[in-house]
Amino acid sequence: MDTVNAKTRDGSSTQKNGNAPKEGLKRKAYEKETARLHAELVKLQEWVKHKGLKVCVVFEGRDGAGKGGTIKAITERVSPRVFRVVALPAPTEREKSQMYVQRYLPHLPAAGEVVIFDRSWYNRAGVERVMGFCTEEMVESFLKSVPSVEKAIVDSGIILIKYWLEVSMEEQTRRLESRIDDGRKIWKLSPMDLKSYSRWYDYSRARDAMFAATDTKFAPWHVARTDDKRRGRLNIINHLLAQIPYKQAPREKVKLPKRQERGDYRDPQYPFKFIKERF
Repeated sequence: MDTVNAKTRDGSSTQKNGNAPKEGLKRKAYEKETARLHAELVKLQEWVKHKGLKVCVVFEGRDGAGKGGTIKAITERVSPRVFRVVALPAPTEREKSQMYVQRYLPHLPAAGEVVIFDRSWYNRAGVERVMGFCTEEMVESFLKSVPSVEKAIVDSGIILIKYWLEVSMEEQTRRLESRIDDGRKIWKLSPMDLKSYSRWYDYSRARDAMFAATDTKFAPWHVARTDDKRRGRLNIINHLLAQIPYKQAPREKVKLPKRQERGDYRDPQYPFKFIKERF
């Protein structure tokens, strides 16, 4: 299995050729731990607002690695006004003429925000390179310049956290095949996904070059195994919380106020068009 070695900020490491757990995490255990982590994410959210922190989280990985599900798990119980998800479409002709990272910069967080990039400026080092949407000279220029851009982002006070989701060849095949006849998932299987699926080792080479050029001390890559989706999501959320020191933000105890009296209000005779209750 084609896997990677990567050292996390807390000192732990992924093991080359390591295997994902054989038995999937049971739903009950997953939901219990998810509920606990969601409460911590809300606590983090309130601290980010209270302190005016700026957090930017980048998610990269192969198709089918679980980026969307992980982002959904992170944002499920927090405010979309604080946790913003950015998933940019293909660039316009005007954007293609700009400095490459230019169209991403307006989406970086302001004070009190957590911005999550579902794919990011690293498209150039991944899909654009593998699928031939840019030249090798453009890729080399990007890989040379992006550490300086990220250093400027970090120096501006933004907490930049980068994740690579690592999925095995076999599990990717299983997930993509499951989308073919599932009406809920077919939108996730684009012609581009099918083309990129056949180029596993081209993506591996692109990933390795990206890591070698951009895995810096100030903006390291964190690798998460995601063959077991549930374990992967929990591990990522737990790690994310550990990257941002936070405490309980000051908050007054909530008490519902007394409702006003009915007074002269009377229920209307208006013929409201209620939807049919089928369930």
